Amino acid sequence: MNAVNLTPSHRLRVGMAGLGMIFDETYRPVFEQLHADGLYRRDFGSVEVELAAVASRTGSRAERLRQAALGPFVSCAGPDAVTEMLAQGVDAVCVATPDDRHFDVARLALEAGKHVLIEKPSVLRLQELDELDALARRNSVLAKIVYHKLADPDHKKLRTHVVDGVLRHVNNGYCSLLEPKSISGKQFAEWIVGRNPGTYVAVHYIKLIDFTFGAPAARLTRVTATGQRGLVGPADGPTWDSVQLQMTYAYSDGREAAFDIHTSWVTPDNFPGYVEQEVQFRFDNGIWNAHQRKRGVEVTIEDRSPGEYKYTPNHHYNAAFVEPWGERTQRGYGLEVIRRFFEEIAFVEFGGSTDERDERLRQMRALAYNDLSADRPVTATVQAMEAILRRHAEGRPGCAATVNGPLGGLVLQTPGETAPIILYEALV
Repeated sequence: MNAVNLTPSHRLRVGMAGLGMIFDETYRPVFEQLHADGLYRRDFGSVEVELAAVASRTGSRAERLRQAALGPFVSCAGPDAVTEMLAQGVDAVCVATPDDRHFDVARLALEAGKHVLIEKPSVLRLQELDELDALARRNSVLAKIVYHKLADPDHKKLRTHVVDGVLRHVNNGYCSLLEPKSISGKQFAEWIVGRNPGTYVAVHYIKLIDFTFGAPAARLTRVTATGQRGLVGPADGPTWDSVQLQMTYAYSDGREAAFDIHTSWVTPDNFPGYVEQEVQFRFDNGIWNAHQRKRGVEVTIEDRSPGEYKYTPNHHYNAAFVEPWGERTQRGYGLEVIRRFFEEIAFVEFGGSTDERDERLRQMRALAYNDLSADRPVTATVQAMEAILRRHAEGRPGCAATVNGPLGGLVLQTPGETAPIILYEALV
């Protein structure tokens, strides 16, 4: 038997913008694994993936990471950190900054001709999405988004049933994702002023709904939203504790499907799970219920639960294990989607001859689960929700947005006002 040569023949140098909670939970273990083992697939061979540089505001977290098994990297800090990081000769950039800063970082990286992976939501406005997508196409690079919940085994099975026609014609659905107070009060306290939990986490389910039930079967037509204030910030201020969002999709036969998504970041910190999350979808011929916190595992440890060890843990998203053969590993769908991004880059750059690169790039862009070009309905929903909540905070509640109607691609209607607000003119 001929031995396979796994000596790295290619190298990907990666820059990382943002070193907060998301980096520590998902990116850090992926980079540690890739630093130790590299990346291999038969079609592109063995690839060394190197965390070459990081960009952060102060650099303090980067210095603490020196002790992790990441290999040597350059730490760039301050107002020009991203520009300095790009100057380190990176091939790709991962963006895990707060969501209202995604656009500027991604724009700089794409202008420099780097492949880009952006945490959800990709951007907050369709105009920003258009600009980033145009830059990616102009510079022949990938622009992808982290939608890790699409890789959740339960969500994959749901979509499999839909694709196979087992579950037929969704009528309506309900999703909830409730975060603890520590999110808004500690981890993101400097960022959440004027923000809302819908933009922060509802996008998981917005994407799940659009990817599973949207085009070509149905199209987004309306967005409405409301919410509550008074805990994280003033009751009449712009910072929201909870948001209730509704998306309406229309079928060509005139039927509609409505989806409600409830989010908050004010759940008590001693809640028995890390996050409360569930979905329910109703079809012509069935119903799908999934409680993604209660997956059949409960654990109680004296004096350590539910603080350090939650009563109902989720080991599917991200967990550390001692394997039966003694190796310590960390894995889960939260890590899989990031590793997949590097595989997609490696396929484009190293999966064949240079003459065929454009075709490989086209194939990876056609992946609607994570490509920026497929994010239009999600971005439209986020932009509409933010505009509705902004008007609500200004004393004009009850707004609704229409999608691809006679007045424009995304149009905000305010009760009592005849003149609409055109948020986006072109078709979504």
